[in-house]
Amino acid sequence: MAFSERKMPGICSVFLLVVLFAHSCHGFYLPGSYMHTYSTSDTIVAKVNSLTSIETELPFSYYSLPYCKPLGGVKKSAENLGELLMGDQIDNSPYRFKMNVNESLYVCTTSPLNEHEVKLLKQRTRDLYQVNMILDNLPVMRIAKQNGVSIQWTGFPVGFTPPNSNDDYIINHLKFKVLVHEYEGSGVQIIGTGEEGMGVISEADKKKASGYEIVGFEVTPCSVKYDPEVMTKLHMYDSISPVNCPLELDKSQIIRERERISFTYEVEFVKSDIRWPSRWDAYLKMEGARVHWFSILNSLMVITFLAGIVFVIFLRTVRRDLTRYEELDKEAQAQMNEELSGWKLVVGDVFREPDCAKLLCVMIGDGVQITGMAAVTIVFAAFGFMSPASRGMLLTGMIILYLFLGIAAGYAAVRLWRTLKGTSEGWRSISWSVACFFPGIVFVILTVLNFILWGSKSTGAIPISLYFVLLSLWFCISVPLTLVGGFLGTRAEAIQYPVRTNQIPREIPARKYPSWLLVLGAGTLPFGTLFIELFFILSSIWLGRFYYVFGFLLIVLLLLIIVCAEVSVVLTYMHLCVEDWRWWWKAFFASGSVALYVFLYSINYLVFDLQSLSGPVSAILYLGYSMIMAIAIMLSTGTIGFITSFYFVHYLFSSVKID
Repeated sequence: MAFSERKMPGICSVFLLVVLFAHSCHGFYLPGSYMHTYSTSDTIVAKVNSLTSIETELPFSYYSLPYCKPLGGVKKSAENLGELLMGDQIDNSPYRFKMNVNESLYVCTTSPLNEHEVKLLKQRTRDLYQVNMILDNLPVMRIAKQNGVSIQWTGFPVGFTPPNSNDDYIINHLKFKVLVHEYEGSGVQIIGTGEEGMGVISEADKKKASGYEIVGFEVTPCSVKYDPEVMTKLHMYDSISPVNCPLELDKSQIIRERERISFTYEVEFVKSDIRWPSRWDAYLKMEGARVHWFSILNSLMVITFLAGIVFVIFLRTVRRDLTRYEELDKEAQAQMNEELSGWKLVVGDVFREPDCAKLLCVMIGDGVQITGMAAVTIVFAAFGFMSPASRGMLLTGMIILYLFLGIAAGYAAVRLWRTLKGTSEGWRSISWSVACFFPGIVFVILTVLNFILWGSKSTGAIPISLYFVLLSLWFCISVPLTLVGGFLGTRAEAIQYPVRTNQIPREIPARKYPSWLLVLGAGTLPFGTLFIELFFILSSIWLGRFYYVFGFLLIVLLLLIIVCAEVSVVLTYMHLCVEDWRWWWKAFFASGSVALYVFLYSINYLVFDLQSLSGPVSAILYLGYSMIMAIAIMLSTGTIGFITSFYFVHYLFSSVKID
């Protein structure tokens, strides 16, 4: 009681501080970056990201094409690890606006196009490359109407090719619409987690924060043929007359040799009722919510079905057999053992060391690491801590989590090794193997893909400097933590088997069909839980869409874990019932075989949904990244199934009396 009284003042103080802090706050906004407010006539500079295409999936630098460059030269924006790995290259641009000032301006006129520039422009136009611009951290949006339905895209095309024509036309005039919301410093406190870092707007900053917020950024692209003789007399940012987008091709700017292309733009500021915290809603409109719910209901049905089977196994079969077995005296048990069939006959072999025990330990360790990384990332994303406003934050967070979860991987692998071998000898080798196994596979695949990207001169290629950064992070963080985890695994208490293992292995009865067929077929059930969400994820990666339904993904992850556990337990029990005591690898692949179906579905998606993907380079890139995803899913789901089956078998045989 005295201990409680001493603690009370501290608890009261913390509670009082929380109440005071909550009272001083009128509201919070977690996702997104720190809010900027602008006064009238403040200069705002748009940025440009890499050119992207759903046809090739090869990003290229904006300035790889003959576009106008800023007066002070091209300057790269600071990029995080995730942005670099995704192929983003954010630069400044010559497009600058003045808050609430509508104007039409001239940018520049190129020198006469040479053969190489014409070929490059035509190729980028035919490959449907999009220009991606950013203003105040918002991607530019293009809205068009087709059959009376508004369709929105991020970015705008490099150019266009009219139907039944060999001519290509470049987009050289941009009509921007900037949506602004007047902010009067109402005392709303805003906490940002975006690329600008943490920041709070408080009552003291009310006057300073008053102004205009940018809440929308739209563009209407046009192709306009200008007289180069007239345009070259102008200087950058000279005013021009507003331009109407021409519908006739003879008034559009064709791409051909010796042509001089003039670039212009106009900007209109429009007041909007959209508030700053809601400005990303237009980009994150959740489509197909009913499909997500259907996927979840479908998974729940699978889980209920499997749970029923597990329930029958535990309550009707296992409990009944154990009760009968325990009620018999020793002589009766000996007589019964001669007549027994099923899992009770493999009691002396069920914990016999599996083939390739070291590889199994390594894969389980890496599976623990990947599962932990995925779970923590999805939970954080579901609660809004990884906003799309923070480009690359999701991938950066995943890499950092993976590095630090090396300690869990080393611990799990070495403890399983101790359990199998009964000794800690060789734990360093296990820890090193865990640290190198999955990263080594990823490194080999990425290196091959990187040589392909280097050959294509794509910004998607990982720079040599970034390779050294990644290797340094792995060697300085992941490897030491994995070794520390392995050392802790040697100090942890080994899991004791409930039964002794016979010296001579029991012969496994012949079966009519290979047991691996059943194992491979079991992967269809976890895949049924996953495949609808997988479609949305693949669409976001390869079709340039935003994926932000992490709440659904968190539910699907939980359902997937349950299905993997149930499938593995059922398959393990079925193998033990036919006196097959080699359950270790089969328990792993019963749920891990879902990766095979994920990879096959990825191929199906490539053939039927990415029909526009052109060229062998793009297909190789797609299949390479799909292979990495499938291997990660195999290690994760296999680990979930194996750990569940191990404890199921341990529980099952710990209830059997053996003399």
